[in-house]
Amino acid sequence: MSRDSILLILFLAVFSSVNIYLLGSGKVSADWSGFGIILAAGLTLALYSFLYKDNPVFKAAEHLYVGVVAAYELSLVWYQNILVDVVNPLFRPAEGANPKWLVVVPALLGLFLMTRLLGKWTWLSRISFAFFVGLGAGLAIPRRIASFILQQIEPSIRPLSADFATLGWAVLNPPIILVGVVSVLVYFYFSAEHKGTVGGISKVGIYFLMISFGASFGYTVMARISLLIGRVNFLLEDWLNLNLPIF
Repeated sequence: MSRDSILLILFLAVFSSVNIYLLGSGKVSADWSGFGIILAAGLTLALYSFLYKDNPVFKAAEHLYVGVVAAYELSLVWYQNILVDVVNPLFRPAEGANPKWLVVVPALLGLFLMTRLLGKWTWLSRISFAFFVGLGAGLAIPRRIASFILQQIEPSIRPLSADFATLGWAVLNPPIILVGVVSVLVYFYFSAEHKGTVGGISKVGIYFLMISFGASFGYTVMARISLLIGRVNFLLEDWLNLNLPIF
């Protein structure tokens, strides 16, 4: 018997023993709600088993998760989109209203996407992709310009102020932003050799870039850790009923 098989048997034995104790002591109710907690705890531990290595338990939990999410999303799409936006306006319009035949156009574009599954009619999906990409670009470009360009330019052109008594340390924000913008632009200006003054300014730009990347990475890590804390909190409090104050 391999080591992985022994570990799997030990895991199932410990997990079963813990659940028997929790059910017997009443810490987990012997109903569908309690069964859901036990199932969620088992799937959580199965997904955590990937920290050991890729294994069949993890793959089974992963496939189950993906399948449930796909089925749930399909039901949401049917009841919130297809039924409301296509079926009802065409075949069950409101009393006294005419069918909305223009709905046929987006419905056909959606059906054209499904032709990716058919080798002979795949070319029809290109019509839908071209329409979606063009529409998406037309809607996204103005928003991107407004949120990522204009709003980024605004802090760098604000007037500098020396009113420390009123603004406090916020008085340093405009000059710092201005120095950061200029130095980063100089760093990416490759038409001039980065030596002397240009080289010094570009080095300052490197520091700003590293701080920005580090802050973004730290924010991403903390967001993932918050998810981890949520699952650990579920295991310790909702499943094992330990009620630890640190979580």
